[in-house]
Order: sequence, then C-alpha cells, then structure tokens
Amino acid sequence: MTSGPDGGPRPPRRPNVPGVTRSSRRDLYASVAAMLLVTAAVLLGRRIQATSHTLFVNWPPLLATWYPHMGPGTPAAVAVAIGTVAYGPTLAARLRWRSLLPLAWATALAWILSLALVDGWHRGIAGRLTTRHEYLQVIDRFDDIPATLRGFTEHILLGSPDHWPAHVAGHPPAAPLTFVLLDRIGLGGGGWAGLWCIAGGATACVAVLVTIRALADEALARGAAPFLVLAPAAVWTGTSADAYFAAVAAWAVALLALAVTGRSLWWAGASGLLFGLGCYLSYGLTLVALIGAAALWLGRHGIRQRPVLLVALFAGLAVVPALFTIAGFDWWEAYRLLVTRYHQGVGGIRPYGYWVWANLACAVLITGLATAAGLRRTGAVLVRPRAGGPGRTAAARLALLVSAALLALLVADLSGMSKAETERIWLPFTVWLLPACAFLTRPRAWLAAQALLALLLNHLLLTGW
Repeated sequence: MTSGPDGGPRPPRRPNVPGVTRSSRRDLYASVAAMLLVTAAVLLGRRIQATSHTLFVNWPPLLATWYPHMGPGTPAAVAVAIGTVAYGPTLAARLRWRSLLPLAWATALAWILSLALVDGWHRGIAGRLTTRHEYLQVIDRFDDIPATLRGFTEHILLGSPDHWPAHVAGHPPAAPLTFVLLDRIGLGGGGWAGLWCIAGGATACVAVLVTIRALADEALARGAAPFLVLAPAAVWTGTSADAYFAAVAAWAVALLALAVTGRSLWWAGASGLLFGLGCYLSYGLTLVALIGAAALWLGRHGIRQRPVLLVALFAGLAVVPALFTIAGFDWWEAYRLLVTRYHQGVGGIRPYGYWVWANLACAVLITGLATAAGLRRTGAVLVRPRAGGPGRTAAARLALLVSAALLALLVADLSGMSKAETERIWLPFTVWLLPACAFLTRPRAWLAAQALLALLLNHLLLTGW
C-alpha cells in the first residue's frame, strides 16, 4: 500500500469495472423493475388474503402489520443513517483496514439496535424470542440435554405429544440449545437472547468484508462496506435468531476464504467446524455450501499447493454432526419429519404460485433497490469478456461469489420450503447479495435510498414472526 499526500496509507484504487460510467440509466431500470415486483406482490397479495385468506400474513408479502409509529430508537436510527450516508463511503475508502472492520461492526450494531428500539425495549428486543413460537419457550425442557436430544424427533409432528413450537420444530436442536446454554451461564431471558442475536448478527458484515478482501479485492470490499452496514435487512436482524445463523454461516465462508488464500490448516478446520454447526442450527444453511463452493473455486490455487487443507476442512465439518449423532439426534429423520410438519401447518396452505415470486419481492425489501441495481451490474460483469486487467478480474471474482449466493437463494425459493417469512429466513443468503452494491457509482445516493427504505419499513410496519 503506497503513501498518500498526508503520509498515511493510500487506499487501493477501485477496480475499473467496464461500463460503470455508462450504466446509470440501466441501474434505474433495474430498481424500477424491483419496485414493480414489490408493488405487484403487495397488491395481488392483499387481494388473495382478502378473498381466500391463504397467505397468513397481514401485510403481504411481509409478515407484518400496518402500524405507523415512532419510538425511542427513532432519533438514533436517523442519526446513524445520516452519518453513514454522509461519511460512510469516505471512511470506508480511507481508514486502515484494521480500523475499518471494528467500525463497520459498531455502526451495523448501532443501526440494528436503533431500528429495533423504534418498537421499544420489550417489543423490539426482549420479547421477540419469548413468543409462543420461539426458542425460549422450551428452555425448561432441556434440563436433561442428552435425553432431550435423543427424543427430539418425537416431538416434531403436530400430532405428537408436547410437540415443539414452530421455530423449534423447524430447526435442528443446536438452535434452541444455544439459548439453553446462554441460560445456563446466567444470560437467561429474552433481553440477553435478543442482544446475542443482534451483536452476533452485526458481525456478518465483517465476515463478508473479510471474504471479499481475501478472494476478490480490498477496494471492492471497501466499496461494499457502507452497504453492508446500512442494509434494510437490519429491520429483521434485530431481533431474530436467523441473524445469529447468518453470522455463523458468514464466518464459515470467511474462514474458508482465509484458509485457501493463506493456506492455513487451522482456518480450514475452524471453517469446517462452523459449516457443521450451521447445518445443526438451520436445515436451510446446507445451501450455504454453494457459497462455500464458490470460495473453494476462487481459492483453488491455494488448495492445489496444499491439498491437505481439504482434509482439515472436512475433519472440522465432521465434528458437530458426529457429536449430535452420538447424542442420539438423527438429522435426516428430523428433516423428513419437518417436511411433514411444514405441510401440516400453514406451509401446506400457503399458495406456492404466489410465494415463489413474492419471496423475491421480500428479498428486494431486505436488500434494497441498490442491490437490485448492483445485481444488474453483477450480471454485466459475468457476461463480458475476461480481458481488462487485475481490476476486471477482481470484479469477476466478486460477481461469482454474489452469484453463488443468488443461486442458493433461488434454490431455497424453488424448494417450496420457504413460503413467506423469507425476510428473516433468507438473511444468511441476502447478506452476500449486498456486496453487489460495490459496483455502483454515486454510492451516497444509493445509500440514502437504502436507509430511507429501512426507516420507512420500520416506522410504518410492525414486523413479527
């Protein structure tokens, strides 16, 4: 890194992505198309819900209720938004890398917390994970953890005795077990559980930045940083256990990126450990393997030079599944029963023909119009010839990573196991779509649009799950 005029470090130049100065109009077209998709999902969804009542959401396509309101977090949320729009791109470009990462986490944390506190401490944070569908409802049923794990599958189906609440039944036992362990160390109750998810979920943006720098380019990571921090997804990151799941998955990919570029067996083993944990937090996190595969492909030269990295990766990957299997939990049997349970409830009633595309409207709302424009540029990067120098190569590498995340999201969508509530369920995938915004010009204008969308969603709607 060369020295700047003031003697400090000069940030690396932004890669020259072909066409970035000629595509503003197409970016607007992409964002307008995304807005039309959301509008169609809202209008048609309201009609379906009013006539057949089969969507089971109050404000389709979101699981939310129309409830214009303000709260104690409103001033802080507005301040964080204004500060990030005004200074975010400049700080992201100029700060030392080691200073940028903690600042990104702290700002993301402030953004998520302030948005959550718009609904107040109890309704926005402390009470979120204590409702009848949530994990904290079953803490006392884990007094004997080995016995509970052995009998976990016996309580998944609705007709079974003492069947699990919806979110517990819908996830492997590492999810509720996390909150059981928090309770055991003295961090019990909805407040601590909520803060765990918020603080952990905010680190996902750091993991993505680390990954982009390792596999693509530092300048692109710096360009993506403000968009990762100021994501509309923050409305659902606070407070949702899926934010915690997203962070685990993101760090699994980040450590894999560090492993293949630094040829570190320790990072490879740690990455495998987190990938394994992710599969026992949420069945859907198995699709993060597609993003991991992209990371392996981008780091294939490091693997060729040290093939034993794969041994460390798969050794780490085997740890959590082995422990749960020894404890008596059968992942495959549990997933088979979950599919049955899913169709026993509203999942079997919600129309696939609506949700298969309305879910994508949810994705627009949690990633913002800037991401729609960024994805358009991502496609343009992929279809252009590979010539163009190091900057073009870095852009293509980032585009491949983003495309892998988009593929994972589409597979989840087509599976039919993600009908509604994808605004929180898809957090582990959508966090990898946001880096597409690094390809955009005029970042402050797009950041302002992102912040405005999040503020409107949080102040006009009361979200829940």
